[in-house]
Amino acid sequence: MKRRRPQPEAGRGGSWPGEAAVTDFLARQREGRRLSPRTCATYGRSLKGFALWKCSDGGWDGDWSRLTARDLRDFVIERQSTHGRRTVHNQVSAVRAFLADLRERGGIDATPAAGLVLPKLPKALPKFLTETQAEQLLETTPGAATPAKALEAARDQAILEVLYGAGLRVSELCGLRGRDIDLASGVVRVLGKGSKERDVPAGDAAMSALRAYWALRGRPSRQAPVFLAARGGPLHARAVQLMLKRRLALAGLPADMTPHKLRHSCATHLLSGGADLRLVQEQLGHASLSTTQIYTHLSVQRLRDVRRKAHPRS
Repeated sequence: MKRRRPQPEAGRGGSWPGEAAVTDFLARQREGRRLSPRTCATYGRSLKGFALWKCSDGGWDGDWSRLTARDLRDFVIERQSTHGRRTVHNQVSAVRAFLADLRERGGIDATPAAGLVLPKLPKALPKFLTETQAEQLLETTPGAATPAKALEAARDQAILEVLYGAGLRVSELCGLRGRDIDLASGVVRVLGKGSKERDVPAGDAAMSALRAYWALRGRPSRQAPVFLAARGGPLHARAVQLMLKRRLALAGLPADMTPHKLRHSCATHLLSGGADLRLVQEQLGHASLSTTQIYTHLSVQRLRDVRRKAHPRS
């Protein structure tokens, strides 16, 4: 059995070999590519983990230009014994992005990550609500004994209708401002990944829910958040997740549903209803059509299930 390498600690003051180059790289990603703070933090952790792993192999001095293809292959092989495949993929993605940036700036002639083979990922289909379950969630509303509870219930209903109707990421929902909502056309302007804007149809039900919410709260100004927390401050993703858990319990639905799975539900139901794949790609804000194509598998599986139950020769 191969002995696991000891993992060195960071140096004094929390520094580690190669850290300065990584710090510069992350700053360029935030300012140039406008990657989210969460993505940059993930990149930073992955690159630090790789640097400390490399240090355990004989006192690496932090010179990223001296990395070899063998270094990366050894990293992948050893990481597979202690980490899941998806984690390995994510960590190598960070190293690849860093080395590609280094090559663009002339730090290396060619990236040693070219041709690196990674373990195959299992094809896990995203979970989603059936159309009946989605209807059940949206039609089951809590009682409102006080004006404050009525306002909260109206807000929560509007959140769910917009999440499901427009297929938004929860971060996109929390970032909506008054100027982003066109009640007349039913369109929401969304600031998505990479600071890319897109116009998304959200549907009549979402617009009606927003009108009901604003009738109690007052319509927000152009710069004000569309949704507010109970105490009047900005709404955060965690609050949306907890609210959804409460509404799922009230409706008697599976507790493992998340706001992102409402987005999966929106995409699946659009495709099941005959929507064009590229239009769904635009609605979701996917950079690549291949990301959207996973929902076609869900639709085909649903068709198989229906056929199996309904067709006499199934």
